[in-house]
Amino acid sequence: MIGGSGGIGSAAARRLAADGMAVVVHYSGSRERAEEVVASITEAGGLAVAVPGDVADETEMARLFDAAEERFGGIDVVVNTAGIMLLAPLADMALGAFDRMQRVNVRGTFVVSQLAARRLRPGGALVNFSTSVTRLQQPSYGAYAATKGAVEAMTLILARELRGRDITVNAVAPGPTATPLFLDGKSEQLIEQIAAAAPLQRLGTPDDIAEAVAFLAGPGRWINGQVLFANGGIA
Repeated sequence: MIGGSGGIGSAAARRLAADGMAVVVHYSGSRERAEEVVASITEAGGLAVAVPGDVADETEMARLFDAAEERFGGIDVVVNTAGIMLLAPLADMALGAFDRMQRVNVRGTFVVSQLAARRLRPGGALVNFSTSVTRLQQPSYGAYAATKGAVEAMTLILARELRGRDITVNAVAPGPTATPLFLDGKSEQLIEQIAAAAPLQRLGTPDDIAEAVAFLAGPGRWINGQVLFANGGIA
């Protein structure tokens, strides 16, 4: 579980553990939160371990995959929720901020996807993360959406490159979801306005997104090379 200490990542880690999977909870700078996720899984009778690493560093990610294989005997599911979102109109976006998103969202997805392609066992699944903003096309999200467009391209092509391996490759594209990343800096009025835009008239929850991940990681074996928009009908 890459990015397993975040709002969506931690919910997905717990959900997969509830399905009986042993989980490696990856974290970058949130050791305490990652260990809390591990503790909640083990207290519920599951198996989990926290492992640090820079998602865009191929050596550190290789060590994470090594740890998963050594601890649990192999890798069947890779879920990559790691990502950052920096917002500004295109004309005002600092190139340094754009480069940061490219490194984490694009290079990080490439590094993890490459390792998954090499190490997933037959019957396995890779689940990357995009965003429903690629459909909504909201102002100030241009640079962020561009990184997620790259994620979608890599995901869909990799699914076809793994022909004959019995490995599925998909992406989940959440809509507005009540995580600290999404809520940070938004007024209550704006949050209510965004929630009202969905036909279900609420924000998504991390558990909503975790259900989509569990489907693609488990029973959804005939879903391959797709982007699943988990957004309550907002787009």
